[in-house]
Amino acid sequence: MTEFLEISFDLGSLPPERAEEACLECGASAITLADAQDEPVLEPAPGEVRLWPATRLQALFAPGTDPTVAVAALSLTLGIPARSLQARLIADRAWEREWLRDFHAMRFGSRLWICPHHERVDAPEAVVVHMDPGLAFGTGTHPTTALCLQWLDAHPPAGEVIDYGCGSGVLALAAAKLGAHLVHCFDIDGQALIATRDNTLANGMEGRIRLCETPEALPAADLLLANILSAPLVTLAPRFASLIRTDGAVVLSGLMDHQASEVTHAYSTWFDMHIFGSSDGWSALSGRRNDRPAP
Repeated sequence: MTEFLEISFDLGSLPPERAEEACLECGASAITLADAQDEPVLEPAPGEVRLWPATRLQALFAPGTDPTVAVAALSLTLGIPARSLQARLIADRAWEREWLRDFHAMRFGSRLWICPHHERVDAPEAVVVHMDPGLAFGTGTHPTTALCLQWLDAHPPAGEVIDYGCGSGVLALAAAKLGAHLVHCFDIDGQALIATRDNTLANGMEGRIRLCETPEALPAADLLLANILSAPLVTLAPRFASLIRTDGAVVLSGLMDHQASEVTHAYSTWFDMHIFGSSDGWSALSGRRNDRPAP
């Protein structure tokens, strides 16, 4: 069986670009930066690359690489002790399929399911969104996404919907499959729009999902879903108010429990807001649009 050499070390104060260059100079064929202490990094700003407070670098070397020689070369190039580098052999496997094996169909509410392509859901009256884990955020496993999916199951949408910060497109697809006439998707990350497009095609929903490359392309709608962070949610309150028709609704997620009051206050001029769910320190809000004009 083919075995690759992995050398890993804590980044510490080393600049990540320099560490990556050193690994490549020493023959690494792939480099991964990983969380060393289970501390999540949430959505970055446009163009920002944000690492964890404790980051571990993992460098993969071709089969047959001598561990002793590679560790010594990397230690010299980086200027760090060889004892701080951990080397191990990794058997070559179909890693994508190994990962997908641990991802199973999940139900949200009474009938909405998110299901990987290698499984089937046979529950009566099930509404199924087919989706595998991918590069873009959002398959329903995070509490913020789960709360939104549960809301959609309990309040099947009609008319037009906006998914602002669409990620993988999971909320847009759920809204469309539950009854929305048309869902307009926007995200600051181009990769998210690609993922949403691919997942839309995989679900046969291309006639019900519309991708918007700029926020200015978003039309007025009956429902706006935004699973982003509290700071942009506060900033975007007037803009969201201008997008939602009278008696329409917003569903806001991505905020921690202690941030709910600030976000509620930001929207209270145009929406009658309330918390509809909390999970693992995260809260989600919904609000009905009143007839007060947006700024």
